[in-house]
Amino acid sequence: MTAEGFIQAVVIRFRLYEYRAGLKALRRDRTMPSGSADISSILDRILDAATDNLRIAKILVQMGLDPNNVTYDAIFNRLLEIFVHNITLANMFATVGAGFFVATLLMRTMVPLRVANMIGCAFFAIFGALSANVSTFVLYLLLLPINAIRLRQMLKLVKKARHAAEGDMSIEWLKPFMTERKYRHGDTLFKLGDPAKEMLLTVTGKFLVKEINVEIGPGALMGELGFLTPDNRRTGTIECIEDGQVLTITYDRLLEIYFQDPQFGYYFLVLTSQRLLQNIDRLQKQLTAARAPTTNRTA
Repeated sequence: MTAEGFIQAVVIRFRLYEYRAGLKALRRDRTMPSGSADISSILDRILDAATDNLRIAKILVQMGLDPNNVTYDAIFNRLLEIFVHNITLANMFATVGAGFFVATLLMRTMVPLRVANMIGCAFFAIFGALSANVSTFVLYLLLLPINAIRLRQMLKLVKKARHAAEGDMSIEWLKPFMTERKYRHGDTLFKLGDPAKEMLLTVTGKFLVKEINVEIGPGALMGELGFLTPDNRRTGTIECIEDGQVLTITYDRLLEIYFQDPQFGYYFLVLTSQRLLQNIDRLQKQLTAARAPTTNRTA
């Protein structure tokens, strides 16, 4: 077909469409008394206007309906017939899986989200097997162990954080989320008032808090208070006095872990509070020891 013939065909179809719409409007004007525009007549007009659309007419034909003689009852009965025809065991599993998937979008914490996602993946995998859809079956079957591993990691993290809050001051549970960094003698890790963006855990070496002249050995947290302060500023200056290694974790990563499970945030707050109380107690002992010689000389 040439371009000219295509244009003529479009024009003819458009004129037929206008002619048909005019006939329908004329019939409505003849059969409907003035002022009787009730809900049913309005719905009929909407239906007639919809069937005049070529795309909607094509959809109606695909559904097995006649665009020239369509009613709401015919549409409802046809949809009900299609629905009943497609009620199969595989589709029922897919429907339940879709329900669990929607539930994951409404959850705010990671642990129940992972559980719901795993159940949904199981139902979708069964759907793929029953419908002989290999790609769907393999996809959701692979997602099951991935979600299981992530769920196990999160439960392990919360469990260890709980133990830390109950008095176990070990920070081992946080190491998988940290990165390694090395310092040499004389290096300054950070200074008082610097912007704080990460927390550090000492592994080897020695470090000095210059403002209070306190040495920090292996297994100690540094920079955790900057995470809790409103302006995220360093509360002291720390210098490396013996070559060592530290593990670091950014505050953004800590926030990510917190939002994945807010319970972890509570345990971390308790842990940092305990360490703060330890620092206060240590400073009080140093202050008492420093005052003792002066008191003895006075006596």
